[in-house]
Amino acid sequence: MPDFKIGDVVSRKSYDSDILFKVVDIKKEGDKKIAVLKGICFRLEADAPETDLVVRTDDYVREYNDRINRGIEMKVRNINNSKDKIIKKKFYRNYTVREDKNFSKPGRVLHIDGDKDYLSKCLEQYKKYNIECVGVYLKERDQPSKVYQLLKEYTPEILVLTGHDGYLKNDKGYGNIDNYRNSKYYIQSVREARRFESNLDSLVIFAGACQSMYNKLIEAGANYASSPYRVLIHALDPVLVCKEFALTSIGKIISPQDVIRKTITGVKGIGGIETRGKYREGYPLEPYNTL
Repeated sequence: MPDFKIGDVVSRKSYDSDILFKVVDIKKEGDKKIAVLKGICFRLEADAPETDLVVRTDDYVREYNDRINRGIEMKVRNINNSKDKIIKKKFYRNYTVREDKNFSKPGRVLHIDGDKDYLSKCLEQYKKYNIECVGVYLKERDQPSKVYQLLKEYTPEILVLTGHDGYLKNDKGYGNIDNYRNSKYYIQSVREARRFESNLDSLVIFAGACQSMYNKLIEAGANYASSPYRVLIHALDPVLVCKEFALTSIGKIISPQDVIRKTITGVKGIGGIETRGKYREGYPLEPYNTL
Protein backbone atom coordinates (compact mmCIF):
# COMPACT_ATOMS: atom_id res chain seq x y z
CA MET A 1 0.00 0.00 0.00
CA PRO A 2 1.16 3.63 -0.39
CA ASP A 3 2.68 5.34 2.65
CA PHE A 4 0.11 6.59 5.13
CA LYS A 5 0.42 9.45 7.59
CA ILE A 6 -1.32 10.80 10.66
CA GLY A 7 -4.63 12.32 9.61
CA ASP A 8 -5.26 9.90 6.71
CA VAL A 9 -8.62 8.12 6.58
CA VAL A 10 -8.22 4.38 6.10
CA SER A 11 -10.09 1.09 6.22
CA ARG A 12 -8.94 -2.41 7.22
CA LYS A 13 -8.81 -5.12 4.56
CA SER A 14 -9.13 -7.84 7.23
CA TYR A 15 -12.58 -6.48 8.15
CA ASP A 16 -13.75 -6.02 4.56
CA SER A 17 -13.29 -2.25 4.89
CA ASP A 18 -16.54 -2.00 6.87
CA ILE A 19 -15.51 1.01 9.00
CA LEU A 20 -13.46 4.08 8.19
CA PHE A 21 -10.85 5.32 10.67
CA LYS A 22 -8.58 8.30 11.03
CA VAL A 23 -4.92 7.54 11.66
CA VAL A 24 -4.08 9.29 14.96
CA ASP A 25 -0.64 7.81 15.66
CA ILE A 26 1.99 5.59 14.05
CA LYS A 27 4.14 3.18 16.05
CA LYS A 28 7.11 1.02 15.11
CA GLU A 29 7.32 -2.69 15.90
CA GLY A 30 10.65 -3.81 14.53
CA ASP A 31 10.62 -2.87 10.88
CA LYS A 32 6.79 -2.73 10.76
CA LYS A 33 4.58 0.35 11.00
CA ILE A 34 1.46 0.02 13.18
CA ALA A 35 -1.31 2.61 12.83
CA VAL A 36 -3.40 3.67 15.82
CA LEU A 37 -6.93 4.26 14.53
CA LYS A 38 -10.09 6.02 15.67
CA GLY A 39 -13.43 5.59 13.92
CA ILE A 40 -14.77 8.65 12.11
CA CYS A 41 -18.43 7.77 12.82
CA PHE A 42 -18.21 5.20 15.61
CA ARG A 43 -16.47 5.47 19.00
CA LEU A 44 -14.04 2.65 18.22
CA GLU A 45 -10.28 2.65 18.77
CA ALA A 46 -8.13 0.02 17.06
CA ASP A 47 -4.69 -0.57 15.60
CA ALA A 48 -3.57 -2.32 12.44
CA PRO A 49 -0.34 -3.06 10.53
CA GLU A 50 0.32 -1.03 7.42
CA THR A 51 -0.22 -4.11 5.25
CA ASP A 52 -3.86 -4.26 6.40
CA LEU A 53 -4.71 -0.66 5.56
CA VAL A 54 -6.22 1.02 2.53
CA VAL A 55 -5.96 4.82 2.34
CA ARG A 56 -9.30 6.20 1.16
CA THR A 57 -9.83 9.13 -1.19
CA ASP A 58 -11.80 12.23 -0.25
CA ASP A 59 -14.64 11.12 -2.54
CA TYR A 60 -14.79 7.69 -0.90
CA VAL A 61 -14.85 9.27 2.58
CA ARG A 62 -17.55 11.73 1.52
CA GLU A 63 -19.74 8.92 0.16
CA TYR A 64 -19.20 6.87 3.33
CA ASN A 65 -20.12 9.79 5.57
CA ASP A 66 -23.19 10.61 3.48
CA ARG A 67 -24.38 7.00 3.65
CA ILE A 68 -23.89 6.71 7.41
CA ASN A 69 -25.30 10.15 8.16
CA ARG A 70 -28.42 9.63 6.05
CA GLY A 71 -29.33 6.59 8.10
CA ILE A 72 -28.50 8.28 11.39
CA GLU A 73 -30.38 11.48 10.55
CA MET A 74 -33.47 9.48 9.64
CA LYS A 75 -33.29 7.55 12.90
CA VAL A 76 -32.78 10.70 14.99
CA ARG A 77 -35.65 12.38 13.14
CA ASN A 78 -37.90 9.42 13.92
CA ILE A 79 -36.85 9.62 17.57
CA ASN A 80 -37.61 13.35 17.71
CA ASN A 81 -40.97 12.86 15.99
CA SER A 82 -42.10 10.10 18.36
CA LYS A 83 -45.35 10.35 20.31
CA ASP A 84 -43.60 11.74 23.40
CA LYS A 85 -44.63 15.26 24.39
CA ILE A 86 -42.56 17.87 22.60
CA ILE A 87 -42.25 21.21 24.41
CA LYS A 88 -41.90 24.33 22.26
CA LYS A 89 -39.49 26.66 23.98
CA LYS A 90 -37.02 29.50 23.83
CA PHE A 91 -34.21 30.61 26.14
CA TYR A 92 -34.93 33.13 28.89
CA ARG A 93 -32.23 34.02 31.42
CA ASN A 94 -30.52 30.58 31.44
CA TYR A 95 -33.95 28.95 31.67
CA THR A 96 -36.38 27.72 29.06
CA VAL A 97 -39.78 29.35 28.53
CA ARG A 98 -42.89 27.48 27.45
CA GLU A 99 -45.49 29.09 25.23
CA ASP A 100 -48.03 28.98 28.10
CA LYS A 101 -45.71 31.27 30.13
CA ASN A 102 -44.47 28.69 32.55
CA PHE A 103 -40.71 28.61 32.79
CA SER A 104 -38.64 25.47 32.80
CA LYS A 105 -35.13 24.28 33.43
CA PRO A 106 -33.74 21.22 31.59
CA GLY A 107 -31.00 19.22 33.25
CA ARG A 108 -27.50 20.65 32.73
CA VAL A 109 -24.83 18.46 31.15
CA LEU A 110 -21.06 18.21 31.51
CA HIS A 111 -19.82 16.24 28.51
CA ILE A 112 -16.20 15.04 28.71
CA ASP A 113 -15.00 13.52 25.45
CA GLY A 114 -11.74 11.99 24.26
CA ASP A 115 -12.42 13.06 20.66
CA LYS A 116 -12.52 16.75 19.64
CA ASP A 117 -14.52 16.15 16.48
CA TYR A 118 -17.14 14.04 18.25
CA LEU A 119 -17.38 16.58 21.06
CA SER A 120 -18.16 19.30 18.52
CA LYS A 121 -20.88 17.15 16.91
CA CYS A 122 -22.39 16.39 20.31
CA LEU A 123 -22.43 20.05 21.37
CA GLU A 124 -24.29 20.90 18.16
CA GLN A 125 -26.88 18.28 19.00
CA TYR A 126 -27.35 19.49 22.60
CA LYS A 127 -27.92 22.97 21.20
CA LYS A 128 -30.66 21.66 18.91
CA TYR A 129 -32.41 20.22 21.97
CA ASN A 130 -31.97 23.49 23.94
CA ILE A 131 -29.96 21.62 26.58
CA GLU A 132 -27.31 23.60 28.43
CA CYS A 133 -24.00 21.75 28.10
CA VAL A 134 -20.37 22.37 28.95
CA GLY A 135 -18.05 20.37 26.70
CA VAL A 136 -14.52 19.44 27.75
CA TYR A 137 -11.99 17.64 25.55
CA LEU A 138 -9.84 15.27 27.61
CA LYS A 139 -8.00 12.19 26.47
CA GLU A 140 -9.44 9.07 28.03
CA ARG A 141 -6.41 8.42 30.24
CA ASP A 142 -6.63 11.98 31.65
CA GLN A 143 -10.30 11.87 32.58
CA PRO A 144 -9.94 10.12 35.99
CA SER A 145 -7.57 12.75 37.36
CA LYS A 146 -9.66 15.72 36.15
CA VAL A 147 -13.31 14.73 36.51
CA TYR A 148 -13.67 15.53 40.23
CA GLN A 149 -12.44 19.11 39.81
CA LEU A 150 -14.59 19.61 36.70
CA LEU A 151 -17.68 18.44 38.61
CA LYS A 152 -16.80 20.84 41.41
CA GLU A 153 -16.38 23.69 38.93
CA TYR A 154 -19.49 23.15 36.79
CA THR A 155 -21.90 21.26 39.16
CA PRO A 156 -23.85 19.53 36.38
CA GLU A 157 -26.86 17.29 36.87
CA ILE A 158 -25.80 14.94 34.06
CA LEU A 159 -22.25 13.75 33.31
CA VAL A 160 -20.93 12.10 30.14
CA LEU A 161 -17.59 10.27 30.11
CA THR A 162 -16.82 9.05 26.62
CA GLY A 163 -14.38 9.00 23.72
CA HIS A 164 -13.11 5.82 22.08
CA ASP A 165 -12.65 2.24 23.26
CA GLY A 166 -12.20 -1.22 21.81
CA TYR A 167 -12.18 -4.87 22.81
CA LEU A 168 -8.99 -6.80 22.05
CA LYS A 169 -9.80 -10.17 20.55
CA ASN A 170 -7.62 -12.71 22.35
CA ASP A 171 -7.87 -15.44 24.96
CA LYS A 172 -8.12 -13.06 27.94
CA GLY A 173 -11.90 -12.83 27.51
CA TYR A 174 -14.60 -10.24 28.23
CA GLY A 175 -14.03 -10.36 32.00
CA ASN A 176 -10.46 -9.06 31.91
CA ILE A 177 -10.14 -5.26 32.17
CA ASP A 178 -6.77 -5.38 30.41
CA ASN A 179 -8.58 -6.61 27.30
CA TYR A 180 -10.13 -3.16 26.73
CA ARG A 181 -8.32 -0.13 25.39
CA ASN A 182 -9.90 2.55 27.57
CA SER A 183 -12.57 0.97 29.78
CA LYS A 184 -10.34 1.17 32.87
CA TYR A 185 -10.16 4.96 32.51
CA TYR A 186 -13.94 5.29 32.25
CA ILE A 187 -14.39 3.02 35.29
CA GLN A 188 -11.90 5.08 37.31
CA SER A 189 -13.64 8.27 36.23
CA VAL A 190 -17.05 6.99 37.27
CA ARG A 191 -15.67 6.09 40.70
CA GLU A 192 -14.21 9.58 41.04
CA ALA A 193 -17.55 11.11 40.01
CA ARG A 194 -19.34 9.00 42.62
CA ARG A 195 -16.85 10.18 45.22
CA PHE A 196 -18.09 13.68 44.37
CA GLU A 197 -21.80 12.70 44.32
CA SER A 198 -22.94 9.22 45.35
CA ASN A 199 -26.67 9.68 44.74
CA LEU A 200 -27.66 8.08 41.42
CA ASP A 201 -30.50 10.56 40.88
CA SER A 202 -28.60 13.69 41.90
CA LEU A 203 -25.88 13.06 39.32
CA VAL A 204 -26.82 10.98 36.29
CA ILE A 205 -23.78 9.41 34.60
CA PHE A 206 -23.32 7.98 31.12
CA ALA A 207 -19.95 6.30 30.57
CA GLY A 208 -18.24 4.30 27.83
CA ALA A 209 -17.67 4.07 24.10
CA CYS A 210 -17.47 1.27 21.52
CA GLN A 211 -17.22 -2.22 23.05
CA SER A 212 -16.66 -0.85 26.58
CA MET A 213 -16.85 -3.06 29.68
CA TYR A 214 -20.51 -2.37 30.42
CA ASN A 215 -20.97 -4.47 33.58
CA LYS A 216 -18.03 -2.89 35.40
CA LEU A 217 -19.13 0.63 34.44
CA ILE A 218 -22.57 0.02 35.95
CA GLU A 219 -20.97 -1.58 38.99
CA ALA A 220 -18.73 1.49 39.42
CA GLY A 221 -21.80 3.74 39.58
CA ALA A 222 -22.80 4.72 36.04
CA ASN A 223 -26.55 5.04 35.42
CA TYR A 224 -26.05 4.17 31.75
CA ALA A 225 -23.12 2.68 29.90
CA SER A 226 -21.95 0.88 26.80
CA SER A 227 -21.68 -1.77 25.54
CA PRO A 228 -23.69 -4.77 26.83
CA TYR A 229 -22.97 -6.90 23.74
CA ARG A 230 -19.56 -5.27 23.09
CA VAL A 231 -20.79 -3.74 19.84
CA LEU A 232 -20.02 -0.37 18.28
CA ILE A 233 -21.95 2.71 19.39
CA HIS A 234 -22.54 5.85 17.38
CA ALA A 235 -20.93 9.18 18.26
CA LEU A 236 -24.32 10.69 19.18
CA ASP A 237 -25.60 7.87 21.40
CA PRO A 238 -24.44 9.58 24.63
CA VAL A 239 -26.37 12.73 23.65
CA LEU A 240 -29.56 10.79 22.99
CA VAL A 241 -29.30 9.11 26.40
CA CYS A 242 -28.73 12.46 28.14
CA LYS A 243 -31.62 14.08 26.27
CA GLU A 244 -34.06 11.68 27.89
CA PHE A 245 -33.02 12.76 31.39
CA ALA A 246 -32.51 16.46 30.63
CA LEU A 247 -36.03 16.80 29.18
CA THR A 248 -37.99 14.40 31.42
CA SER A 249 -39.67 15.70 34.56
CA ILE A 250 -37.94 15.18 37.88
CA GLY A 251 -41.21 13.64 39.02
CA LYS A 252 -40.84 10.72 36.63
CA ILE A 253 -38.58 7.68 36.85
CA ILE A 254 -37.52 6.57 33.37
CA SER A 255 -37.15 2.87 32.60
CA PRO A 256 -34.08 1.57 30.75
CA GLN A 257 -36.34 0.29 27.98
CA ASP A 258 -37.68 3.81 27.33
CA VAL A 259 -34.18 5.30 27.20
CA ILE A 260 -32.65 2.57 25.05
CA ARG A 261 -35.35 2.69 22.38
CA LYS A 262 -34.44 6.37 21.78
CA THR A 263 -30.80 5.55 20.94
CA ILE A 264 -29.21 4.79 17.59
CA THR A 265 -27.48 1.56 18.65
CA GLY A 266 -30.24 0.06 20.80
CA VAL A 267 -30.09 -2.63 23.45
CA LYS A 268 -26.91 -4.28 22.18
CA GLY A 269 -24.95 -1.06 22.58
CA ILE A 270 -26.59 0.81 25.47
CA GLY A 271 -27.93 -0.29 28.87
CA GLY A 272 -28.68 1.12 32.29
CA ILE A 273 -30.88 1.38 35.34
CA GLU A 274 -34.09 3.16 36.35
CA THR A 275 -33.28 6.84 36.86
CA ARG A 276 -35.22 9.98 37.69
CA GLY A 277 -35.52 12.78 35.13
CA LYS A 278 -33.85 16.17 35.64
CA TYR A 279 -36.33 18.58 34.03
CA ARG A 280 -38.12 21.12 36.26
CA GLU A 281 -40.98 23.49 35.57
CA GLY A 282 -41.80 26.72 37.39
CA TYR A 283 -44.61 29.23 37.51
CA PRO A 284 -45.20 32.11 36.94
CA LEU A 285 -42.90 33.65 34.41
CA GLU A 286 -42.27 37.30 35.29
CA PRO A 287 -43.69 39.69 32.67
CA TYR A 288 -40.52 41.80 32.27
CA ASN A 289 -38.06 41.28 29.48
CA THR A 290 -34.81 41.78 31.37
CA LEU A 291 -32.51 39.87 29.05
